[in-house]
Amino acid sequence: MTSPAHCAPDADAGSRCRSALGAVRTAPTLLAGIRRTDRLVALARRHPREALPVLSAALAAAEPDQLAVLAAVHGLAAVPGPGADAALAGLLGDPRPWVREHTAWRLAERHPLEPALVPLTELVAAGGFPGMLAQRTLQAWAPAAPEAVLAALARELDRTAASAARARLTETAGLVPGRAPAELLLGLAGDAAQDDAVRAAALDALADRHEDDPAGVPELPALAARCARGTGSTAAVARTVLAGPPALPGPGDGLTVLQVFLHAEIDRDLTFSGRGDNGGIATLLAQLGDALTARRTPGGRGVSRVLTVSRGTHDAPRPAAGSGSGHVLTAVPLPGPPVALAEAWPRRVAAERGLRRLLRAAGPVDVVHLRMADVGSLAAAAAAAELGVPTVLTAAPDPHALIAAREAAGTLDRENFGAADHAEHLWFRVRLLADLAAGAARLVLLPRPDLARDARELLGLGPADTARSTTVPEGIDLAVLAAADETAAAGTGPELAALDAVLGTLPPQRRGLPLLVAVGRLHRVKGSATLVEAWAGDEDLRARCNLLLVGGDLADPSADEREQLARIDAVLPRDRAAAGGLLLAGHRPHGTVAVWLAAVRRGRPGLAAGCGAYVCASLKEEFGVALVEALAAGLPVVAPRSGGPATYVADGVTGVLADTADPAALALAAGRVLDLAAAPTAGRAAAAAAATVRERFSVEEMAAALTTVYDRAAAARGRRAP
Repeated sequence: MTSPAHCAPDADAGSRCRSALGAVRTAPTLLAGIRRTDRLVALARRHPREALPVLSAALAAAEPDQLAVLAAVHGLAAVPGPGADAALAGLLGDPRPWVREHTAWRLAERHPLEPALVPLTELVAAGGFPGMLAQRTLQAWAPAAPEAVLAALARELDRTAASAARARLTETAGLVPGRAPAELLLGLAGDAAQDDAVRAAALDALADRHEDDPAGVPELPALAARCARGTGSTAAVARTVLAGPPALPGPGDGLTVLQVFLHAEIDRDLTFSGRGDNGGIATLLAQLGDALTARRTPGGRGVSRVLTVSRGTHDAPRPAAGSGSGHVLTAVPLPGPPVALAEAWPRRVAAERGLRRLLRAAGPVDVVHLRMADVGSLAAAAAAAELGVPTVLTAAPDPHALIAAREAAGTLDRENFGAADHAEHLWFRVRLLADLAAGAARLVLLPRPDLARDARELLGLGPADTARSTTVPEGIDLAVLAAADETAAAGTGPELAALDAVLGTLPPQRRGLPLLVAVGRLHRVKGSATLVEAWAGDEDLRARCNLLLVGGDLADPSADEREQLARIDAVLPRDRAAAGGLLLAGHRPHGTVAVWLAAVRRGRPGLAAGCGAYVCASLKEEFGVALVEALAAGLPVVAPRSGGPATYVADGVTGVLADTADPAALALAAGRVLDLAAAPTAGRAAAAAAATVRERFSVEEMAAALTTVYDRAAAARGRRAP
C-alpha cells in the first residue's frame, strides 16, 4: 500500500513527468508504450505534488491516445495523498469502461479508500474481468479495513437480487478476515431460502477458512453434513468438504512437479482434444507427465511424481488417476459450466483455493510449472508463493506477439487500444507475465528465429532474466504416431472407419481428390474460418482438393466455436458443406487424429487420394505441437511465418511459411504445399522432416531438458517445499 510521501518541491519534476507521459505517447510500438509507463509511475511516486496536476490534466482532456490515458491512470495510482485518492475514486465512475477497469486494478496498491468501496462492490456484483479486478482490490484492502470492506459487501448483498451477483459478493466476503465475515457466511450457507449458488459460495469460503483454522469455524462439519443431504451445487460442495482433500499418491525419492491448465478436461486418452480450449497444451501436458516420470531410474535424480491439474466441478468430481509411473491426472473444481479461457478470470478465487488444497494434500511439491498469462497461472503462482513452492515459467510472448502482429496489420492502434484492452485484457496479461517471470526461479523459452531479440523486445527480458533461462522445444509422443502409421498402412481399424464415414459424405465427383487437413480448436486465433474463406475463395484450390477440419464441439459449441461456425456457414452452409468439398469432422480423440494424419498422406481407396497436406492457419503459434505431429506423419505443412514454426519448417522443402492472417496468401501457400506433397522429392522431404522431429522434438527430449530445469529451480530454494 502507498502512503503519503513528504518530498521537497522539485521545479523540474513536473517537466520530467510531462516528458515521461510524452515518451509513452511517442513510443514506437504499443508494447514499448506499456513499458515506458514504468518510468512515469516511478516519477509519480517520487514527485507527487508535481505529477498530480500533469496526470489529472491528461485524464480530464479529450485524449484520443487511449494508451496514454491508461498510462496516466497507472501513474495517478502511484501518487500518494488525498488528492490522488479523490481523483481515483472519481475514475471508478468514468464513462470509459477501460478507464474504470484499470482504476479498479491499480487501486489494490493503495490504502483503503472509503469512497471507492461502493463502486468496487458494484463492479464485483457486475462480474466479468472488471469484477475480478475489483475483488482483488477489496481482498488487498480487507486486512487493513475488514469492517469497512465487509459492510460495503453486506450493503451490496442487501440491494442485489441476482443470484450470480450475490454469489460473487458472498465469495468476496469470504476473503475478509475475522469472525464477523464467518458469521455472515454461516448464515447464508445455512439459509435454505437463499439461492443455491449463494449457499455454495458461502460454504466453499467457509471450507477454505476451516482449512486454515478449524477452531475458527467449528460449525462447518455439522453444517456441511446437513447441506450434503440436499441437491444442487450446495450439496455438491458439502460432499467435497466432507470428503476432505483428494487422495494422491505420496512423493517418491525424486522431485514432485505440478503442472496446471485449468481450461481443459485432461484425461489419459485425450478424449476431448480439439473441443473448447482443449488444444495442443492439453495433449502436451498429458504426454509430458508420462515422459517425465518414465525416464527416471530408481534411486536416480529426476522427477518421480507429476501432478497434472485441469478443470473439474463439484457436481462430478474426477478422482485422481495415476498411470503407474508417478504421473497423476487430477482436477480443481470450479463453479458453473465450462467457460472459454478469456472468460475464466472470475474463477480466480475458486482456482486458487483448489490449487492450494492440492498443494497441501500432495505433501512436498518441489516445483510448479506455469505456462501462460491466464487465470490458472495467476492462481497457481499465488498458491505456490503462499506455500513456499518455487515456480518455473514458460515465458512465451503472448499476448505480446499478438499485440505486435495486430499493430503491424493496422487493426490495433493507440486510438482503439483501450477498447481492445477492455475486451481482451492485453495490458493486464503483459504485466502478469512480467510478474510471473520476476517471481520464477527459472524461465523456459520456446525456440524462435531471433530469440534474443524477441526476448528483449517482446517479453522485455534483460540479461539477468536470460541468464536463468533455458530454451526447450516442445515435444511429441513418437510412439503414438508410429502406431498410427502402422494402422494407416494396414488400411483397417475403427479410426479409419470413422474417417471413411466422414469422407463418405462427399459427392462422387469430389471423391479421389487429396485432402488439406487442419487440426485444432475452432477459434479465431487458430484461423479456422479464415482457412475456409481462403480455400473456398480460390477456385483452383477448391477444385484440386477437399478441406478437412478436425476440431470443435459441433453438437454443443462454445461461444468461440459458434463464432467460427457462423463464419464458416456464411461461406458454405453446413448442410451443403460436404457437397462443396468441406468436411467438418468435429473433435476426435488424439489417437484417432494421429491415424487420420497418416491416412491423409497415404490416401483412402475410392475416397481420397494420397499426397495430402496439412494447414495451420493460426494467427500465431508459439511452437505448434500439431504442426510437428503433421511433419512426423510425413505431411508437408503450411505454417505461420512468425513465431516458433519458422525454426523447424524448411520453407519450400518441408512446408510453406505464410502470412496466415491474409486469406489470399493462405490460399497461395495451400496450393504450394499441395505441389510439395505431389513433387518427386516429396518422399525425401518427408523422411528428412520425420528425422528432424525424431532428433529434436520428441517428448522424451523435452522431458530430459525440463528435468534439469526443475532440478535447478528446486535447488535455488535450497530445500524441498513443506
